[in-house]
Amino acid sequence: MKQEIIDELKQLLEHDVTDIKEQVDRLKTQFYSAASEESEELTEEAAEAEKALEAEFKELLSQYKAKRAEIAAAQAKEQAENLARKKAILEEMKTLAEGETDGVMANLQRMRELQAEWKSIGAVAPDKVQELRKDYQRYQEQFYDLVKINIELRDLDFKKNLELKTLLCEAAERLQNNENIVEASRALQQLHDEWAEIGPVARELREDLWNRFKAASTLINKKHQAYFDELHAKEQENLARKQAIIEQLKQINEPIVNGEPFSAKQWEEKSAQVQALQDEWRKIGFAPKKFNQSIYDAYRAECDRFFHTKTEYFKEMRDTFSANLKRKRSLVDQAKELAANIKQQLTDSEVTREQWDEMTAKVQQLQSEWKQAGIVARKYSDDLWKQFSEACDEFFNTKREALKGERLKAKGEKAARAARAAANQGVEGLRRMRDRLQQEVKVAENNILFFTAKSKTANKLVDSMQKKIDELKKQLAKVQEQLDAAYDEE
Repeated sequence: MKQEIIDELKQLLEHDVTDIKEQVDRLKTQFYSAASEESEELTEEAAEAEKALEAEFKELLSQYKAKRAEIAAAQAKEQAENLARKKAILEEMKTLAEGETDGVMANLQRMRELQAEWKSIGAVAPDKVQELRKDYQRYQEQFYDLVKINIELRDLDFKKNLELKTLLCEAAERLQNNENIVEASRALQQLHDEWAEIGPVARELREDLWNRFKAASTLINKKHQAYFDELHAKEQENLARKQAIIEQLKQINEPIVNGEPFSAKQWEEKSAQVQALQDEWRKIGFAPKKFNQSIYDAYRAECDRFFHTKTEYFKEMRDTFSANLKRKRSLVDQAKELAANIKQQLTDSEVTREQWDEMTAKVQQLQSEWKQAGIVARKYSDDLWKQFSEACDEFFNTKREALKGERLKAKGEKAARAARAAANQGVEGLRRMRDRLQQEVKVAENNILFFTAKSKTANKLVDSMQKKIDELKKQLAKVQEQLDAAYDEE
């Protein structure tokens, strides 16, 4: 986009720069609008490329300004020379208009030569046009009134001038149908310049002819004034709309200014709001010229503040994600190692209850650390959780299978121990058995809370653990009944 703007500006600069100001202003607006939209999140390399494009664009603008300055200087010099030439002609016309009537024909010929020379001279400074035109017309009329040239010749000139000025009246009246009021106004000014260059008409026709030309001009001038009044009103409306957008941007940025940055979700919501405001801004036309730059600077400052803070926030978040990713990968490796180690240990030798408890505690500790490890980027989170949960599932499945054969034996041993305790030690033995069973229930219930895997295998393991808890509670209830009976006997 920016390169295309630069290329277009280069092509414009290959031609006359006098009439390309509107195109250059449009390209400037497009270039810096594109710069604001593309500068929100750039790599360092892309940022350097953007700087190079901006430098090239500014250099082309400098060339454009230099060419305009050169042309302006040349125009000023040419206008000054034209002014001097026209003043010299006016001095000679004045001499002819105030001279004697002798040699009328010679004077008439010289007057025509001066008129032709006047028309051949280019433009002068705008502030000199009216004064020159006034003197030129006065000296012409004085000359024709003074010299009293031949009636037929005078009538011929008046007739020719009447035809030319009538054509100008008709042209001015046709301009009323031109919908481009700016173009019509410029054309009208050209007609006035031509009117001033044409000599007088018969005295009795002068006022009516002028009034006709003036009436057509008045209609164009009123339309021109109404057009610019409407344009200025629209510019004021655009200014108000742009100021309202800036106020909305300030409200969005208020937490940032107050040191209260947004959450990731809020950044997404606020970004959508800012982008919508930027879209609305681009649809609004120009404000009054004296406010255009200042209002744009204020708008750009609020946008830059938002997107700069957003960039810093997500850079910090990426750093946090990276640390969390490293931590969770370590937890996955540890869980896989524990699952592999317990399988190897079962192959090599018998695993004691204490060893099971110790390794189960390690797995539960890893699960606890996983909960505290924080979030990672979405593209990693699902896969990491799958690996971690599968490793935990593998450990608990191995434990379940290993202990499955021991549970029935353990139940029988527990019942036998309970009977022996009831027979050999009495109430005190029942109390100790009750306390032990209560502790086992507590440990089992605590362990099941740490199990967070989400799979069919995990759910089966949780069900198995819950059945164990229910069985322990049944044993506990029987012991409590025996204790209650013992208390009743006492």
